[in-house]
Amino acid sequence: MRVLAVGDIVGRAGLEKLKEVLPKVVEENNIDFVIVNGENAADGMGITEKMYKEMLDLKVDVVTMGNHTWGKKEIFNFIDDKHIIRPANYPSNNPGRGYDIYECKDKTIAVINLIGRTTMTVLSENPFLIAKEIIDEIKEAVNIIIIDFHAEATAEKIALGYYLDGEASIVFGTHTHVQTADETILEKGTAYITDIGMTGPKKSVIGMDVDASLKRFATSLPEKYRIAEGKAKFNSCMFEIDDVTNKVKKIERINK
Repeated sequence: MRVLAVGDIVGRAGLEKLKEVLPKVVEENNIDFVIVNGENAADGMGITEKMYKEMLDLKVDVVTMGNHTWGKKEIFNFIDDKHIIRPANYPSNNPGRGYDIYECKDKTIAVINLIGRTTMTVLSENPFLIAKEIIDEIKEAVNIIIIDFHAEATAEKIALGYYLDGEASIVFGTHTHVQTADETILEKGTAYITDIGMTGPKKSVIGMDVDASLKRFATSLPEKYRIAEGKAKFNSCMFEIDDVTNKVKKIERINK
């Protein structure tokens, strides 16, 4: 089985790039299951129902979220849909679910979304403990466990990878919008990468307009961020899972 995780969709340009590239990548690489992080799709802050449906039209299996989950109020209209999940360590009284279980090629796949706590300015529960609680609850009922860890600090992401080594099949990071080159299979079999990057404007500062970003950093004045324009790039990571052991045997970054 082959799973494709696509980095944070940033703005309409990112979504259009997803439409252009994803079907080709799926066909060329015999992808079976697709996960897309969509929390920056709507002008960098949340996702609209129209955008969500456009992703599903591309045969995306799961849309994960992050710190901008509630960026667009209309998400409350579809947050309970089976194909979208929000961080599981948000307060338990939040709408939506932090994980769900899917069927693909006679396999049961659990996808869990988590958010980091280091410099994220989001009041959330401990992602390490929540992840362990969920895995302990579902591990006998699923074949494959995949985690999207939406976090800022590389140390926090790396630590979670080791913490869940042998417990999760795949732990991949999102949020920083810069793809890392540290993909690896850890000692006990968990596939790990710190960040899978972004699908959004190529000439940008993590998807934002360069001039606005430079003004903020060079002058410290409160310039409003805005999505960059121009050509977009596509960042993703493919995980090939052994059908017998349910462990990842190959990781490949796929960028367009």
